[in-house]
Amino acid sequence: MITLQTIIAPEQAICSEPDLYYRATAPVRTAQGRFTLPAGGEITFDTYFNLFNLGTWMRVCALTGLCLELTATGRLEIRIHHLPGHGGKTLIYRHRQTLSRATPYRVDLATLLAGEETGLLALEILAQGTEVTLQDARFVCRNSLGKTVGSTLGSTVQKLPRLAISITTYQRERKVRDTVARLQRFLAGFAFGDQIHVQVIDNGHSAKISNSRRVSSYSNPNFGGAGGFARGLLEAQDRGFSHCLFMDDDASFQMENIRRTYMLLALARDPATALAGAMISNRHKWQIWENGAYFDGSCHPLFNGTDLRQPGAVQQMELASDQPRPATYYGGWWFFAFPLARLRHHPFPFFVRGDDISFSLANDFSIVTLNGVVSFQDDFVEKESPQTLYLDLRNHLLHHLIFARLERSALGTARIACRFMMRSMLRCKYESAAAQLLAWRDVMQGPGFFDRNIDMQARQRDICTLIQAERWQEIRPADLVERRRFSRLPRRLRHYLGLLSLNGHLLPFWNRFADRMVLEIKDRGLVFPAFGGARLTYLNSARSRGYRLRHSKRRFFALIWQMTLTLLRWQRQYGGLKQAYRRGYDEMTTRAYWEEKLQRSTAKVAPDTPDALNVRGAAAGTEPKPGLRAGRRAGESTGLRNVPLASGASGQAAEPPTGPRRETTAAPTTAAALATAAPRRLSS
Repeated sequence: MITLQTIIAPEQAICSEPDLYYRATAPVRTAQGRFTLPAGGEITFDTYFNLFNLGTWMRVCALTGLCLELTATGRLEIRIHHLPGHGGKTLIYRHRQTLSRATPYRVDLATLLAGEETGLLALEILAQGTEVTLQDARFVCRNSLGKTVGSTLGSTVQKLPRLAISITTYQRERKVRDTVARLQRFLAGFAFGDQIHVQVIDNGHSAKISNSRRVSSYSNPNFGGAGGFARGLLEAQDRGFSHCLFMDDDASFQMENIRRTYMLLALARDPATALAGAMISNRHKWQIWENGAYFDGSCHPLFNGTDLRQPGAVQQMELASDQPRPATYYGGWWFFAFPLARLRHHPFPFFVRGDDISFSLANDFSIVTLNGVVSFQDDFVEKESPQTLYLDLRNHLLHHLIFARLERSALGTARIACRFMMRSMLRCKYESAAAQLLAWRDVMQGPGFFDRNIDMQARQRDICTLIQAERWQEIRPADLVERRRFSRLPRRLRHYLGLLSLNGHLLPFWNRFADRMVLEIKDRGLVFPAFGGARLTYLNSARSRGYRLRHSKRRFFALIWQMTLTLLRWQRQYGGLKQAYRRGYDEMTTRAYWEEKLQRSTAKVAPDTPDALNVRGAAAGTEPKPGLRAGRRAGESTGLRNVPLASGASGQAAEPPTGPRRETTAAPTTAAALATAAPRRLSS
């Protein structure tokens, strides 16, 4: 029998929310994965981590002989419920039994289901008369897995996938070492652990991970997540892996993630099957941040805000997750497993932000999600800054320039940039808006800009010069003094006042009579909480640090003027930019491009030799040469020159692709060029 999924208990260091694992009528003790119930107690596993999504497993995999196995001690009643897609639940199995640890108990689910392949399954245990300890429980099947494709005694033998787990890290030494150690311990006891290898791509040259039979570490130039995952992809291809799993270094997860992922990929009917892990915020470990997402003008995280403590909400989400996906569905790289055979494009050099979106859109994957396969990490509100907003706007514009299914008119695409900037300015985040204006102008330089700025060092310095007020600092008592008038208005009235007055920017003397507000971290990414305010103090999660922003009409209208000029240039250049990015994307997402940028040896290791599982890292991770051959090819193929976009400068249209390409610099689009739109200091 092959284990598909096990019933798991909370791990204090990762998630201690019991309602995500079980529901009980009496206190339950959990230790080392075991559940101990007092006499008369009931425990139900119709929860996010422990229900079995029959619909997803049967649709994605050709399962045979599905069963439930459990090991327990004591007299208990075993119940199994089927939750169909049309609501309600059906008790399909009920049996009383006295069990000992030496006698595992098996329930033939395939017979009970009688061909039913949709809905959810949930285990329930009732302790009868005495204390009961559930040692373990697991869903298993009779499929055969082997190293070759053939037939054994009438059962199809599926080829074992070889999975490379690729973790890109940058100066999170302790976190990545802990993750690698936990992975090694799990793989040592996992039935298919020998088919899985961990790759650590060390962009910070500081992780100091030792190579072993199960782990390889590679020193890599810091080209962000895009460069790190591109390196991991090259290593996985060269060493004969069939699948790759991208993971962030700041993500926490239970090892059951790896089991469920590997088994789903191993038994998948469709060789294009990929699995996208969900994300839960460390701020609210009971709430889904994203369970898959799609892109259209902005990122749309699916099931955002779902309360995983509520069984009905979990069941609704899981039943819906088995439905057809949007055409622009994608998986986040905090946990994304995919088949290398379906790879058509390597990552685009975004540095970070948006590389996972374009990767899913550009490659022919059939992406699914699975309950319990999830990463816990800081959400995007916690991470928001002028730099992340700069990076976000770049990738949003590029997706619409590159992919035909997302194509919009010039004005329709420009609305994305205008919306980004207006959201910032209405919250008095003028430095963020200036960074977003810089992002828009950088995109207008064509794909060669991304090649020249692959390490983002110059742009990071430029953005840092913009940031004076929007940085975390110590809070003074005076910053916490509030004066609320407009923010006490009825919600609808406050909403329309904020919109029609552009949050006071169209009203005289707004600084004199508008509100002074203190806003929590949950309000940081939203516009409405800022409506009615002229002085806004944003606090971090611990309320220990924050920053204060103040209304400024001068800054607001200076940015509006610069935004208008940029919009006019965008309108003129849009057709040429679109052609340039579609050609440049094809050239900058190739294996050859990343081989050159990473200055990596092209020598390959045979997939089944010991060296394939015990690879010596680091030697190939030298800093790249300053040559821009790939970027020049992209520029030459489109005929685009770098477009000067300094304040007041007129943009150049795309030139015909004839004659030599003249090299110019990207200097006009610097923070200095935006000084009139974003003075370096805010009045306090």
